[in-house]
Amino acid sequence: MARHERAGTTARDEDLIDVAHVVTAYYALTPDPEQVDQQVAFGTSGHRGSSLDTAFNEQHILATTQAICDYRKAQGTDGPLFLGRDTHALSEPAWASALEVLAGNEVTVLVDSADRYTPTPAVSRAILKANGDAARSGPGSADGIVVTPSHNPPRDGGFKYNPPHGGPADTDATGWIADRANALLQAGLDGVRRIPFTRARAHATAYDFMGEYVAALPEVVDLDRVREAGVRIGADPLGGAAVDYWQAIAEAHRLDLTVVNPRVDPTWRFMSLDWDGKIRMDCSSPDAMASLIEAMQGGSDYDVATGNDADSDRHGIVTPDGGLMNPNHYLAVAIDYLYGGARPDWPSGTAIGKTLVSSSMIDRVAGALGATLVEVPVGFKWFVPGLLDGSVAFGGEESAGASFLRRDGRVWTTDKDGIILALLASEILAATDKSPSQRYAELVAEHGDPAYARIDAPADRAAKAKLKALSPDAVTATEVAGEPITATLTEAPGNGAAIGGLKVVTENAWFAARPSGTEDVYKIYAESFRGPDHLAQVQAEAQQLVDAALTTP
Repeated sequence: MARHERAGTTARDEDLIDVAHVVTAYYALTPDPEQVDQQVAFGTSGHRGSSLDTAFNEQHILATTQAICDYRKAQGTDGPLFLGRDTHALSEPAWASALEVLAGNEVTVLVDSADRYTPTPAVSRAILKANGDAARSGPGSADGIVVTPSHNPPRDGGFKYNPPHGGPADTDATGWIADRANALLQAGLDGVRRIPFTRARAHATAYDFMGEYVAALPEVVDLDRVREAGVRIGADPLGGAAVDYWQAIAEAHRLDLTVVNPRVDPTWRFMSLDWDGKIRMDCSSPDAMASLIEAMQGGSDYDVATGNDADSDRHGIVTPDGGLMNPNHYLAVAIDYLYGGARPDWPSGTAIGKTLVSSSMIDRVAGALGATLVEVPVGFKWFVPGLLDGSVAFGGEESAGASFLRRDGRVWTTDKDGIILALLASEILAATDKSPSQRYAELVAEHGDPAYARIDAPADRAAKAKLKALSPDAVTATEVAGEPITATLTEAPGNGAAIGGLKVVTENAWFAARPSGTEDVYKIYAESFRGPDHLAQVQAEAQQLVDAALTTP
């Protein structure tokens, strides 16, 4: 798809949402439960949509929260529920609606003690701490809800459930919750128990999410080393939930850290437009991060700069010598550093977790380290068991989301944590005297220089369903871009789970095709260690190969 002519430039008035209109639509518009696009649907990160499209409205949240209460009861989960929200315009209304239902169901709800914003990793950390960092379930177990659409545009809302393991709910849970929520919508919300907000708010218990999270950070990142090295950090929360956290981190741990932009504005008027001309808080996008990149290239006072998305579960790393790092590149550097001796107290034999659409540079780094690699389908939920029991010390995905164990080998979070990945960049610089981008250049010299990209191809609902259900036998080709096919996968090699698509591998390249959950397209991820021209050939032949498989009776 073509890059917008104003991509990377600061938003104008005509790009901004009318906040009052978006919030009014949340209360005023009623979803039609017979319309598929107006039903509750959980993707890899919860239910998302816009009130303006009748896809994220009060009825959705009332029904979904009641469904979560019913799910908790069915699971025997009767401990406290941690409730957080980000800075999107729809997040506070949805937070209030959820609180009314949770209180109506007599759930003990813990909310931010300052009535402010809560990053996803702070909720995950709170759940795990309450549950003793164990894979608890049943009576007394805590869980959580985060009201966030992550990096989505300002018009969107999002709602996700984290069960007692602290990470994203799996498809068994989200499928049950979505089915129950849609049944409640069909019934006109009959069965939803709710009390007025003033009573619900009085029923809630204050919890210091920020204080607990910030104080514990030295357990996972060596902040003493960062402080002693005098690393100068610029942290941009991109108007998201980490806005208060970065200043608190600077003060609590005496770091030379400047909050580049402390503003919160639900229109995000200070953002630069993403590749498609939309405002999107994607800290892995050079267009969305244009102002921070420009500041670094213009001779800023920072040794490293970082960005987070709206709920702070993603990270962006900007260095003076390399600009914004590709997420795959930074994951490879982080893994190389952490497994290369920086965490001597990690249990021996702990594996590296990666999603199957992440760069094969990670495979080559893991091979050089002699570390076990576990390749799983797309979705951070697949890393939860390994992070909990310590068998996986690092789990990362190509979309700039990752987490890793505490320095003593215990679990930190089981959801993505963009804050610790951002701080790790400073630790790497302090410990090695090299920026992450400089270290990546060394990895390229050792292992080769991969070209990586994602493109979209058209596909209707039927074609997407067929792609999701493909078997390896559907691929009749024997080579891609001049190289013999060495593997055709519809299940992830790390855990045998269905990948919901197809991955084809050759000696120096691979591609993966997966249906989009929100658009009439399928996504082709591809990589080649033979350069951009070979990558383009892989992409072209991948589309031909997939289209042929989809049209074969």
